[in-house]
Amino acid sequence: MPKKASRKTIVKKLDAIFSIYIRRRYAKDDIAECVTCGKQDHWKSLQAGHFMSRKHYSTRWDEDNVEVQCMGCNVYRYGEQYLFAKHLGEDKADRLLIKSRQIQKFTDIELLELIEYYKHKVDNL
Repeated sequence: MPKKASRKTIVKKLDAIFSIYIRRRYAKDDIAECVTCGKQDHWKSLQAGHFMSRKHYSTRWDEDNVEVQCMGCNVYRYGEQYLFAKHLGEDKADRLLIKSRQIQKFTDIELLELIEYYKHKVDNL
């Protein structure tokens, strides 16, 4: 009987497939654009940047909270949160801030369902 995957492993898998979906969803001919500076590159060279930090599970896998960003904006300029908020618009940014402060606990089953959901979405891109 196979060993049950640890929660950490499940979260890593979900993060990985969600990141692929985010980086590919608006890519044209595999080229995506950083939402904060406009740099264009192959989607594999870019990152899935979070407006509200990944530490907040309530918004970690919220498609409105995550956009394509280059490493410069996402890592070295701490996500360019001000520019990210301008891109989102005040209403969406406010909604995500409020949502990020809510406690949301996912069961392992819910996380596994999200993995399958995003695998399906990536397959349909």
